[in-house]
Amino acid sequence: HSVSQAALSMTSAFELENPYIEEMKLTARRIARQGFGILATDESIPTAGKRLASIGVDNELENRRAFRELLYTAPDLNKYISGVIMFDETLYQSTADGVRFVRLLRERGIDVGIKVDTGLQPLFGTDGETATQGLDGLRPRCKAYRAEGATFAKWRAVLKVGHGMPSERAIADN
Repeated sequence: HSVSQAALSMTSAFELENPYIEEMKLTARRIARQGFGILATDESIPTAGKRLASIGVDNELENRRAFRELLYTAPDLNKYISGVIMFDETLYQSTADGVRFVRLLRERGIDVGIKVDTGLQPLFGTDGETATQGLDGLRPRCKAYRAEGATFAKWRAVLKVGHGMPSERAIADN
């Protein structure tokens, strides 16, 4: 007898003990819909500044806000984008008319995510490898982000690939 994969089901302790598991599954289904993508607007202030400088615009809070408003109010955005990843400052911002970005996007059927890592630091003794920072204070940050309307999070780790890389240290630290 052959057992189909659909008949097999394993449930982890995480799934059994997590009161938010059903909400997490629904969010994952919404943002992973076929034909849709996730718009990453989670650039740090310096990186946002590089983007603005490329079009001759100063890296000021209002210019970053206006640029993101332009993205979030694009016609038909919700026909192609299922989720938007934000940077901390953006989660709390509003349109020029005073509508919170989170509300604007959610009303368009777009989930709001947040970058929760706090950046990269060089790993001493390696060939330019880095370690992702941000575990300190992660829980209260996530609670605050959730209260503001974020429904998913992004954590990134950068591993340099090449001769002898990533190193064991980079793997362990990330």
